[in-house]
Amino acid sequence: MTLVKIGDFYQDYAQDTSDAEDIKKFSVYAQGDEKVGSVDDILVDEQTGRFRYFVVDTGFWVFGKKVLLPVGMGRLDYTDRRVYVSGLTKEQVENLPDFNDLEKVDYDYEEQVRGVYRPMTATDTVTQPQTQTYDRNTYNYEQEPSLYNVNDRDTQTLRLYEERLIANKERHKAAEVAIGKRVETETARVAVPVEKERVVIERTTPTDVSPIDAGNADFREGDVIRMDIYEETPDIHKETVVREEVRVRKVAEQDTVTAEETLRREELDIDTQGRPIVEK
Repeated sequence: MTLVKIGDFYQDYAQDTSDAEDIKKFSVYAQGDEKVGSVDDILVDEQTGRFRYFVVDTGFWVFGKKVLLPVGMGRLDYTDRRVYVSGLTKEQVENLPDFNDLEKVDYDYEEQVRGVYRPMTATDTVTQPQTQTYDRNTYNYEQEPSLYNVNDRDTQTLRLYEERLIANKERHKAAEVAIGKRVETETARVAVPVEKERVVIERTTPTDVSPIDAGNADFREGDVIRMDIYEETPDIHKETVVREEVRVRKVAEQDTVTAEETLRREELDIDTQGRPIVEK
């Protein structure tokens, strides 16, 4: 169990109006309304954050000495800014070990402190008999509530509640888009001009019908004129090409949703009679 000073545990406590800041500098009084000293600091359990000891500067009561006071032994009076320790004597304070260095506060040191205060709690024989022994390896502060628990008769807590509007977001599937492709058919028509050759035979009658010398006349049988005839035929076939590319992606759009709710909050009503109440 490690103890630390309140200022080291709560880094910004000095700027808060916390109970810890209020308690520091409270005057400490023993039996017979005798001033013992004042609260110089507070030691906190590093694991739980709970107050364990008041560091009391005894001032001139026991000159130049600082001692530890378990928080359960003190009764806080916020109105008078005092800590009352019933049954505390000057002799007991003198028997307490000096508190000078927090590094020296170990189990043995705390046992010296507890040994001085345990007789003051001897009336609580059920929860804290004087004969009870403790194991250093298993000891915890809850074993001695009379030393370390704040007295409920002296301190009462009234909790004030309020409602807060919490805005969270949930991600859920709103829709689904399926993008595929299908095959459609259509009938395409194309006009291709083609050429076809044909033979044209023209027969004419000469206008000059002068006789031809019989010797020059060449009568032959079997003369043939040959001519190739061509024509064009259409060559129509199909080929596949990429007509279009489709890219699919997502984008996020921002929107603001406004909601209104009626929130409840508890406020403190103070009805005092007689002595005024001082709020801390």
